[in-house]
Amino acid sequence: MLTSRLPGRVEPYKLAAHAEHLEGLVALADLPRLAEEVGAQQGDARVWLDFTIDAQGRRVISGHLEAELQLPCRRCLSPMAQDVASDFLLGMVTSDALAADLPSTHEPVLVEHDQLNLLGVVEDELILSLPQVVYHDEADCAVSRDQLSSGAGSDASDAPSKSPFDVLKHLKGKT
Repeated sequence: MLTSRLPGRVEPYKLAAHAEHLEGLVALADLPRLAEEVGAQQGDARVWLDFTIDAQGRRVISGHLEAELQLPCRRCLSPMAQDVASDFLLGMVTSDALAADLPSTHEPVLVEHDQLNLLGVVEDELILSLPQVVYHDEADCAVSRDQLSSGAGSDASDAPSKSPFDVLKHLKGKT
C-alpha cells in the first residue's frame, strides 16, 4: 500500500540517469485544474513513475495512476464514484521544437530549468483520463427516463413536416 507523498518538483534528468522509480500519493485537493473540471475532490491519487533513458537516448517517464473521483452524473448532476486509471509514456523535452521530434507513442512533457512540476504532470494525466460522460444506472439515478423527455415530441413526429422549400415555390408562383 502506498503511504508516502510524491514530491511537487523533481529533477527528472538526474532521475532518468539513475533509472529511478517513484511511487506515492498525490492529494486530489491539491489539484485546482481538476477541481475546475469536475468539482472539489477528496482522497488521493496513487502514482507509479519510472524515469529511464530509452534505446534512442531519449529521457522518458513511464507511469501509471489510479484514483477514485466523485464525478457529476449528467442526468441528475449528483456526484457518483468513478474509478479513473491511466498508463502513460512521456518524453522529456525543453522546447516545443524538440516535442515535435518525439515519436507518436510519447507525449511531451516540458522540463524547465532542469525541474519538472510533478503535480502538474499528474493533474494533466488525470484530466486526460476523465470519461466523456458519466451516468448513474437508471435504477439508481434521481432523474427517471420519463423526466428526461417532454412528451410533446411524439405527437409532432407523427405528422409529416412541411418542406422548407414550400415558401420558395409560393414566392416563384409555382403553387
